[in-house]
Order: sequence, then C-alpha cells, then structure tokens
Amino acid sequence: MDVRIFTEPQQGATYDELLAVAQASEALGFDAFFRSDHYLTMGGDGLPGPTDAWITLAGLARETSRIRLGTLVTAGTFRLPGVLAISVAQVDQMSGGRVELGLGTGWYDQEHTAYGIPFPSLAERFERFEEQLQIITGLWASEGPYSFDGTHYQLTDSPALPKPVQQPVPVLVGGFGAKRTPRIAATYASEYNVPFHGLDDTAAAFERVREACKETGRTVVLSAAQVVCVGRSTDEVERRAAAIGRDSAGLRRDGLAGSVDEAVDKLGQFRALGAERVYFQVMDVRDLDHLEVLAEVMRQSA
Repeated sequence: MDVRIFTEPQQGATYDELLAVAQASEALGFDAFFRSDHYLTMGGDGLPGPTDAWITLAGLARETSRIRLGTLVTAGTFRLPGVLAISVAQVDQMSGGRVELGLGTGWYDQEHTAYGIPFPSLAERFERFEEQLQIITGLWASEGPYSFDGTHYQLTDSPALPKPVQQPVPVLVGGFGAKRTPRIAATYASEYNVPFHGLDDTAAAFERVREACKETGRTVVLSAAQVVCVGRSTDEVERRAAAIGRDSAGLRRDGLAGSVDEAVDKLGQFRALGAERVYFQVMDVRDLDHLEVLAEVMRQSA
C-alpha cells in the first residue's frame, strides 16, 4: 500500500514549512507529498495566509528528488483548463515526471466570495468539471493542434504545449457522489479517492466506482484519505489532538488515530476494502516528529 502525506496549508503554513514537511516525507520513505488547493482557512486565523498550490508544487519540484507531488484536490473553479494544463505540464517537467493532478468541482463558497472567484451552481460546476477533464487530458495527449467545442469552454487550434514528461500524468478524482462522481472517475481518472469517511461508507463508494469501471472497461487505483493523530504514548496522542482542536476519541472513530498498533490495524481494514493507497492528512505541519511516528505505521503496514 502506498502511503502519502497530505497537508492543509490554508489553515496556516509558509512555503518553508511545507518544504520541511515535503523533504522530511521524502527522507522517511513516504510515496508522495500532496496539498490541498484552498485560499481560505476553515477555522482559526489561517496566518500567515494561504499559499498557491501549483506555485508551491513548482518550488518543491526543484527541492525534492524522489517523492511524488500533487493536489487533493485543485478546484475546477480556480483556473481555466487550458491554463491549468500548462501549469501542471510545466511542474511535471520541473520535477522530472513526478506530478499528479487531483481535480474537483470546487465546493467552498466562502473562499470564492473572499477572493472574487465565480461560483456557479453545483450542476454547472459538474458540467464544467467534466469538460475540464476532457480538455486537460486532450491537450496533453494531442499530437497536433487541439480544438474543443463544449458548452462552457471552446479552444481553437491550440498548439497543445507544453507536454508533460509523463504520458499520461496521473489524474485523481475524489468525492462521495453516488452517480456523477463514479462515472467521471471511471471515464477520466487513474485514481479515485474517498476523503475522510469511515470503513462502511468507503466500501460503498469503492463498489460504486468498480461498477462504473465495468461500464467503461477501465480500472482505477482506489484510495482513501484519513486525518491522522498517532503517538508513542497516550499523552502524545492527546497533545496532538489538542493541537489541532480535535477530540482523540472522535479521531479514533472517524480517522486514523491512537497508538502505532491501532493505526496499523485500521490501515489494514482499509486495505481489506481494496484501498491501494492512503493519504495521511497531517494538520499540524510544524510537528515533524509526527512524521517519524507515521513512518513507523507505514513500515509496519508494508
């Protein structure tokens, strides 16, 4: 099972702090460093303010050598698909072919209001999302000029450049929708992620995507994301839970928390459901010792 580190920088993190997490994650043997793509905190003051996901990943591409880099997930409302295709392809080149694109519809309306970003209805966001996936993957795969005539986006004779190193760049689709999400994941994605749900809900979501894949004749990697709070002692677990404003009992129930043995056991339950990859959501990016403990969970789960 691949184990990846996932951060939420909108809660408050500088580039240097994210760099420290990414480099520590690489040194400890984690498969990837991912970050959210948000511009507004979801609690607390969020100081010193947000960082841009793809600018961050471009920097990390030059300051790491092995670890994979990506978003969980970029909001489709934030960037035009042609521009996003250029950005991701460039970061893939800068990293030597280590980038993955997680893409979603966008959901956090307050950040759109705060920064003047249009926020269409959910139905329109899904329409745009599917067209974005078609355009981005089409631009990367095209061997010549690329055109697209959709409801929301039109491209005419695009040179479809630059090209990413990877062909194709892995594309991740996440979410818990029962109808549109499984179909879109089975049609366009290389990975489907269930974020922050329990075992039963995750199993149901995986099954819906498996059924959708039967219709498209494709297979996708199944993954889960879980908030983590693991310690070498009860006091350490409690301290880490308090630092992120969470209750340790709730984290044990709804996330991946407790002792190393408890975390290893729960990770095994996700593997039994078919999860091939897991994202450890690390909320306190300044607690680098937590990564050491999580690396032990990873090693014992190998």
